[in-house]
Amino acid sequence: MVTNFEMILRLILAVVLSGLVGYEREIHGRVAGFRTHILVCIGSTLIMLTSMNIFEIYRGQATPDPARIAAQVVSGIGFLGAGTILRFKASVRGLTTAASLWTVAGIGLAVGSGLYIPAVVTTILVLITLFFLTIIERSIIRKDWFKMLEIETKSYASQLENIRSILSEYEVEIKNFEVRSTTSPDEMILKLSLRLLTNEYDDEIVSKIRQLEGVKKANWTLRP
Repeated sequence: MVTNFEMILRLILAVVLSGLVGYEREIHGRVAGFRTHILVCIGSTLIMLTSMNIFEIYRGQATPDPARIAAQVVSGIGFLGAGTILRFKASVRGLTTAASLWTVAGIGLAVGSGLYIPAVVTTILVLITLFFLTIIERSIIRKDWFKMLEIETKSYASQLENIRSILSEYEVEIKNFEVRSTTSPDEMILKLSLRLLTNEYDDEIVSKIRQLEGVKKANWTLRP
């Protein structure tokens, strides 16, 4: 059975490892930062320790499964992770933070079960991913942005060409488009599937399209 001293050491190690990951999320202003990551990891470690001790206490009296309680951490952390995922305009944010919370829960389980080296190595790999791969991704890897633009406008024959002209100024490619009718016979809804080289000019593009004659609404929407 794990001694009380070793249990305390495992909980402290959980704080240190998860704190490193949480610090990176905190300095980037994420909703789940330093404290959240630490609490998730401590909780996971405690649950793992509890599971192991229950197994030792009732060994020979029944057939307890030491992994049963700990397994609920993996599924339960999904609810917390879902809370960090936010919809902002035409994009979804928080997926990396949700993944880091899930990973930190795994680190806590590893520490609680005494797998120190895998826990430390995993923490190092997570930090490399969050700090350095982000830099590589931004500086080396070209990333295209795929978004949907929905426009409600008067049914002018030249309107699509006017919109295409604005998009071409920003090197935006129309991958596909759909025209829908409205309750008004002289109006239509355009749904454009676009490929952008950057999302830096999103607001500027929409602003210019809204200034076109006959345009009532223009908004970015989530891709289906």
